[in-house]
Amino acid sequence: MTQQGVRWTADQVLALAPDAASRKAGSKLGAAGPWSETGSSDDGTMWGLCKGSGSRPYQTVVDVADVSGPAYACSCPSRKFPCKHALGLLLLWAADLGAVPRAEAPDWAGQWITGRRERAERKKEAGGSADAAGGAGDPEAARRRAERRAERITAGATELEQRLADLLRDGLAGAEQAGYALWEETAARMVDAQAPGLAARARELGALPASGPGWPVRLLEECALLHLLDQGWLRRERLPDALAATVRSRVGLPAPADGPPVRDRWLVLAQYDTADTRLTTRRVWLYGAESRRTALLLSYGAAGRAPELALPVGLALDAEVSSYPGAGGQRVALGEQFAPPAWTDARPPGVTTSRAVARYGEALRDDPWLESVPVALGRVVPVPDGDSWQLADADEDTALPLSPAARNRPGLWRLVALAGGRPVTVFGECGHRGFTPLTAWPDGQGPAVTLC
Repeated sequence: MTQQGVRWTADQVLALAPDAASRKAGSKLGAAGPWSETGSSDDGTMWGLCKGSGSRPYQTVVDVADVSGPAYACSCPSRKFPCKHALGLLLLWAADLGAVPRAEAPDWAGQWITGRRERAERKKEAGGSADAAGGAGDPEAARRRAERRAERITAGATELEQRLADLLRDGLAGAEQAGYALWEETAARMVDAQAPGLAARARELGALPASGPGWPVRLLEECALLHLLDQGWLRRERLPDALAATVRSRVGLPAPADGPPVRDRWLVLAQYDTADTRLTTRRVWLYGAESRRTALLLSYGAAGRAPELALPVGLALDAEVSSYPGAGGQRVALGEQFAPPAWTDARPPGVTTSRAVARYGEALRDDPWLESVPVALGRVVPVPDGDSWQLADADEDTALPLSPAARNRPGLWRLVALAGGRPVTVFGECGHRGFTPLTAWPDGQGPAVTLC
């Protein structure tokens, strides 16, 4: 990232925007007109003054060398992160390296850059101290707290089992009449039992009776999975260690990322956000060039705010990651970084559509509640399938239907345009609802195209 000769693309910059309005406003500021006193340094920072509606220009500075993605500061009053001025400065730099020349940072930018470096160093030192202090805590008190929470979760799971039994005894039609109220109250009971995973699944059941034709089948399927999770918790002592860890994770018990660190050159395959009224969740998929392992980073932001972690597609990180227990070891925590992130044209190796389906089936053995698995499809062509679309394998007489969510995204038409009837490599999530494409690469050479 400190290699100023390697340009970002406009798509990579705009992927950082928190919403469509910010993308539009930032694009307008990606020209030299409103900017003055722009500059950049060898350590991956850039700055500039952007003319606004007031008498004083806004002071904007961006650091693109951080392992967790670009960091920003701006004197504007916007609460969006990054603001339109930070996006505009990045777009200016990406379009014309000469517009943001090498220079010495002014005092206002230098203070922020120095302060950020010092805070990062203190945080790193404090992390080691916290680990040492954590080991010196009272293990007996921690054991008693864990036992009390387990007892509450057990009571909640037992109550939830009774509610599911009542639903099936009285008939699924009763769920349609009860509406959201029944499941919201059930979810609240699971929150009281300190089982947020059970609460989230119970709350989702409330939306199924209004989900269109075939809802009784979907409701019964989800009730069966919830029953399976309940039984997994209630009989967790009889489960293999890995499956028991998955059950604890699905119920909502926190666990540290205590897996052995794995150093690799991690390629950023995809980044996208999902949001509800409480939380914005950012998912970042990584692929290890040497380990050939796909890993998931999760980051959270309060409702209405984007998470701080931002890793645009196409970056490569020389870094360590550590796995969380359970769920197939896909979720990881980002550890030490050994070099600044850099852009790369590398792509993951693709598999056939039949192999992708088999991979999902194999993953379900370790985690029956898994919605999908990450997979890169090689040499597939998007083709219409009645009112929908599918990815036809160019080397097999097989195809994967796109998921309902993918059919309504603008990224579908970007994928169709990129392919132009020719095979492409597509990374996405393959599950029981179909395939959701997230990133694509053209046949041969070419940069990644984000689809989400």
